[in-house]
Amino acid sequence: MKKIINAVDQVENQMIDGLCKAYPQYIKKHTEGNVVLRAKKADKVALVSGGGSGHEPAHGGFVGKGMLDAAVPGAVFTSPAVDQVYEAIKAIDAGKGVLMIIKNYTGDVMNFEMAAEMAADEGIEVKQVVVNDDVAVDGSLYTVGRRGVAGTIFVHKIAGAAAEAGKSLDEVQAVAQKVIDNVRTMGMAIKPCIVPAAGVPGFEIGEDEMEIGIGIHGEPGVEKKPLEEADAIVDTLLAKILADIDYAGSEVAVMINGCGGTPLMELFVVNNHVADVLADKGIKVYKTMVGNYMSSLEMEGFSITLLKLDDELKGYLDAEAETPALTVK
Repeated sequence: MKKIINAVDQVENQMIDGLCKAYPQYIKKHTEGNVVLRAKKADKVALVSGGGSGHEPAHGGFVGKGMLDAAVPGAVFTSPAVDQVYEAIKAIDAGKGVLMIIKNYTGDVMNFEMAAEMAADEGIEVKQVVVNDDVAVDGSLYTVGRRGVAGTIFVHKIAGAAAEAGKSLDEVQAVAQKVIDNVRTMGMAIKPCIVPAAGVPGFEIGEDEMEIGIGIHGEPGVEKKPLEEADAIVDTLLAKILADIDYAGSEVAVMINGCGGTPLMELFVVNNHVADVLADKGIKVYKTMVGNYMSSLEMEGFSITLLKLDDELKGYLDAEAETPALTVK
């Protein structure tokens, strides 16, 4: 294993320290644990998300004005501890309630819900949404039902904008659920990643193979098959996404999300064909995001996310945000 790290057991702590030192205008580290907080507490409904480390810039990179108020990182590809989530909820509550945005992984859902129960005992109103945008598989090593993957970033952005606009907890929860109901993702990979604590690749794949429908922890997808040209891969992923929601005549937001080790050159090649396919099908692209948003360490691959939009969602998508990983002016 070759990694630019110090000690395996300090990777997550030192990563969060480095992130917060890089962007003190947006974020700070909680004094009570490995939690990223908004630099200045806001008088509004508060949003918390999180999950295992290794998905950077998610989740700490999306803390700031117009998005999250706190992010809770566990160890690499491991759910954060209940106490971490509980401390985050307490730190960000401004008396208007807290919305938890949880990716659909069994450990995440369980630990966030236990933390919410503890916070409720303190008189804090906590509600939640569970993101399950991955169309590849229904049930996996880590989930009951569909996995939560890159579409989570759209939930962070749009729910965060609604909270920043002064909406109530129920209203913010409703708009977050609206995003979840209208967002779909599917991904693939050509090379695995290595979790520092494991020291070996998370899966095996030949030089001439690809894994279709892979998850953000390197968990298996729907099939391993010979590597194809980019356009053919896009066709496979888009076909599954477009079969899940009727996007005909709609406006969409598109996210071409890198897994961490994929060059931007290749991501733009992917987007080139995605845009052409959607245009051919009469689906109007309102906004496109290309880059690493929900990565998997150094895994080589990408995912495609489509969010079906209406005027409300477009307004929140365009609203101002100031975070380390995403700024909208």
